[in-house]
Amino acid sequence: MTEHAEGAGPLPHVGGTRPWGARWYLWEGGFLTLGRATGIVPGHAHHALQISVGFDGDVGMCLGADGPWMRGGAMVVAPDIPHQLDTMGIRMSVMLVDPESREGRWLRRSFPGTLTAVPADRLEPFRDALRAVHEGTGSAAETARLIHAAVRVLCVGPAPSHALDGRIVRALETIRKMDTARVSLETVAKTVFLSPSRFQHLFSEEVGLPFRRYLLWRRLTRAMLAVGRGATLSAAAHDTGFSDSAHLTRTCYQMLGQPPSILLRAGEFYELPAPFELPASAG
Repeated sequence: MTEHAEGAGPLPHVGGTRPWGARWYLWEGGFLTLGRATGIVPGHAHHALQISVGFDGDVGMCLGADGPWMRGGAMVVAPDIPHQLDTMGIRMSVMLVDPESREGRWLRRSFPGTLTAVPADRLEPFRDALRAVHEGTGSAAETARLIHAAVRVLCVGPAPSHALDGRIVRALETIRKMDTARVSLETVAKTVFLSPSRFQHLFSEEVGLPFRRYLLWRRLTRAMLAVGRGATLSAAAHDTGFSDSAHLTRTCYQMLGQPPSILLRAGEFYELPAPFELPASAG
């Protein structure tokens, strides 16, 4: 992976329009990938809000294993919903947004269904915003700002004012800062002064996902970062808390529809600061 920290130089760009080979922008808790794709990504579910958009035509999506297919210029899938994606052999992008972030909650309010087509009045501005990402020459921080601006195009109304329970915000912050190979329910519960059972109940209630399932998702996104940086699957699995590379591969297939060896086998990789931050703790 080509890594760019805050204040680093521009992302590499050779004059003219970039070829649509796979480009991956990876950050803690999500990613944006752009490129030409073929085939159907089989059923999978992940704890992120997914936005898929076609640049040369429509993308196809369906819920579950045999739900009716929907086609549109851009589709939004709610977090934790099993779905399939027909890439249609076109240039397209897929973005995963942390649903606990302010922008994630804003998107959920703007697209309250499980599978929703982006309205026509927001489709072209969104495509244009993603083209700006693809053709940009800024630093990692500037690229993150462009991704944030692209998502803002899709959001309607004022930013959500309802915040997560402050204890859960602090727990999420703790998970972000800790080595995921060492995180446990008991450790995180202790940091917010709750018993493990009470914390587990509150976490599921606020996040909509059991703690251990959420932690598995965070481990997967960190493992993808590690693989993008050049780590082997075995090393990435060990460093992020998976039992072995087979466990990492199974989890990637279940949550993203493909094994990491297929997802990250080619293309350009960039690590960005997270474009979407958690809300501030209320104290």
